[in-house]
Amino acid sequence: MRRIVRPLAVLLGLILVLALVAALALWLAIAASRPVLDGEAPLAGLARPATIERDALGVATIRAESRLDAYRALGFVHAQERYFEMDLARRQAAGELAELLGPALLDADLRVRPHRLRARAAASVERMAPAQRELLAAYVAGVNAGIAALGARPWAYLPLRQRPAPWSEVDSVLVVHSMYLILTNAANTRELRFDAIRRHAPPALAALFDPGLGQSPLDFAGSEWDAPLDGGALPVPRLPRADEVDLRALDPALFGRRHAISGDLVAGSNAFAVAGSRSATGTALVANDMHLGLAVPSLWFRARLEFPDPDAPDGRIAVTGVSLPGVPGIIVGSNGHVAWGFTNSYVDAGDWVVVRYADADRTRYCLASAELIEDGETRRHCTESAPVTAYRESIRVAGGETREIVVRETRWGPILATDADGHDLASLWLGHRPEAIDLGLAELERVRTVEDAIAKVQRIGMPPQNLVVGDARGAIGWTVTGRLPRRQGYFPRIPADFSVAPNVGWVGWLDPAEYPVRIAPSGGAIWTANARLVGGAELARLGDGGYALGARAMQIRDGLAARDRFDERAMLGVALDDRALFLARWRERMLAALASHPRRSDHGALETAVRDWGGRAAAGSAGYRAVREWRDAVVESVVDGLTAPIRAAQPDFETPRLEQIEGPVWRILESEPPHLLPPIFEDWNALLHAAIDRVAARLDAGDGRLATWGDRNRARIQHPLARAVPALSRWLDMPRDPLDGDAFMPRVQAPRFGASQRMVVSPGREAEGLFHMPGGQSGHPLSPFYGAGHEDWVAGRPTPFLPGKTAHSLVLRP
Repeated sequence: MRRIVRPLAVLLGLILVLALVAALALWLAIAASRPVLDGEAPLAGLARPATIERDALGVATIRAESRLDAYRALGFVHAQERYFEMDLARRQAAGELAELLGPALLDADLRVRPHRLRARAAASVERMAPAQRELLAAYVAGVNAGIAALGARPWAYLPLRQRPAPWSEVDSVLVVHSMYLILTNAANTRELRFDAIRRHAPPALAALFDPGLGQSPLDFAGSEWDAPLDGGALPVPRLPRADEVDLRALDPALFGRRHAISGDLVAGSNAFAVAGSRSATGTALVANDMHLGLAVPSLWFRARLEFPDPDAPDGRIAVTGVSLPGVPGIIVGSNGHVAWGFTNSYVDAGDWVVVRYADADRTRYCLASAELIEDGETRRHCTESAPVTAYRESIRVAGGETREIVVRETRWGPILATDADGHDLASLWLGHRPEAIDLGLAELERVRTVEDAIAKVQRIGMPPQNLVVGDARGAIGWTVTGRLPRRQGYFPRIPADFSVAPNVGWVGWLDPAEYPVRIAPSGGAIWTANARLVGGAELARLGDGGYALGARAMQIRDGLAARDRFDERAMLGVALDDRALFLARWRERMLAALASHPRRSDHGALETAVRDWGGRAAAGSAGYRAVREWRDAVVESVVDGLTAPIRAAQPDFETPRLEQIEGPVWRILESEPPHLLPPIFEDWNALLHAAIDRVAARLDAGDGRLATWGDRNRARIQHPLARAVPALSRWLDMPRDPLDGDAFMPRVQAPRFGASQRMVVSPGREAEGLFHMPGGQSGHPLSPFYGAGHEDWVAGRPTPFLPGKTAHSLVLRP
């Protein structure tokens, strides 16, 4: 027996030793990949030494003797702290994730690669002004030097058994493309689904989804919740009459579907400002929280750049805010003279163009066409054509076979969809244009007035955003950033045929004079929250890319009107406002429905919770959750009825995001028309009672208590690797905190979505500014800055906008 046991013990011991050695080697490799925080490091290309100082949260202060050196150092620190996340961003935009992460990401690549954004990014780099190319080259050199200065490859590549590829100028543009994909909906499914509504719904019904789809193509959607900067609310369309739409005549099997009712949890933000006349100090106050998907580390990297600049009015730049790793410069922040922030504008950033072919083989498409009568029928024939260009793309897959695809392109863009008539559709999207991206945003570090900032942003290359800006003189202003297309000759909310007449389509860019601008408003306040801000001709030029319901904007507007003077903490209070004003009327309606419920006694605990809901999206409130989910259930049932006529004609129809459906749904509930009641319900009370039963079942925690809002709205803020390998969540993810806040209120919050940063600052008074950011500065789990500051973000505790006392200092030498 000893002859067997002893060799077995030796073998097991050897295996254990080897496992320990392997674990130690892995630990040492991970530890070696930590960023360099102190001492000195070489950085080729620097004209003079530069320093990177970090405070206790890892906020970086870069001091350099030139703008180029500052940007080179910024690239260095971005790479050291965030290279893996930068790599994911460039690969997401290029459709190259599977090459790093394997077959599970192939479908994601197949959705994005047909846009050919790597080639388009190269075209954007080639057309950049020489000064911008110089800045970009310095930044890229800093990135590659930062990677080289690590003791080992960034830790996340170790379990993937991959090595990071070098950074390039094209990669930085791809990171901006990744933001285009988030902010402007390159897939443009909205337009395709609204086209189905136009085709299959009677005009009066189609108008409930979008008034422009009815008989008034120049109309836009709105409701009593509208809160534009000026002008009033847009009317809710009238309800269809029974002779136009009667759901009772449809097959009951069409009803009872589930629809995504997502509120306004969309890529967006809040940005608002008060003028010096309403601040405690006479300078403007600007607040901004950008609502995006949340992850570890944060999307943003906090930084302060200081350097002499002969082109700056006072000869020196000191700009503080957040940067986007992979991209040179500060995205939002303050330069001591001007502070600025962004919200997604939801302008119409893309169209589908009907492709008519000039030959049976579909190798040429029509640029111009004319109607001819043949055999008594009117047909359209090409009078001018161009060849379809084909590009072969290879999608590499780690651990799998390379996938080859062919992308067919027109002058408008790649052919990516088909309409109900069988016509191919080409994607015409801002993100495809080489003018769409440049480094013009970096010039905001030099501006000194609101007027200067507005003039800068209207022709730069970036996703179209609402800019909210204030200056040290006390002025405030708003405009839309980036290049905006001049549309001509077609209705842009459904696919259009550009060949039907000359000069139909995008015919250049809007001139700055055509952009909406508001400076020094009479009320001394500006607010933006992804909703409609203007009307009339200005709105027609911007278009509707899915702007949000105005409830959140209204609550911010009214919060700013509620007091005469503001300081930083008062502005933060507006940003953290989680009062459920939007749901107040739904609560009253739910209490009435509970009172009439035939099994009211079964829902006593639910009724008590709704009565005592607290009026806030508080994590501990069961009543808030009940009202919120009841509203969603009722809206879902009403939308199920309204979309049934469309599904009857097109069974695979998918309901688009209906940002403005609140107005029509509430009008239906007020009038309770029998012809708009889904026939699976006996009457409108039955629909409301069924929604109560659904909510009661969901909130039953099984132990005699009702589930709270925090039970559902619990943080799920993860590292990318932990999403792929859940076993890593314990070490890599942020705590599963219950979170206050929700949709339709300033404090937007969901488990994976919310304020990716929160800022309040007055230019020239940055020392009094406030800041929050989830997820922390560093992407390295052994860094002291991993998750640093996250608890303050969860609790809404004010923390300083400026970097704190220096905790680490690194000198970069040429």
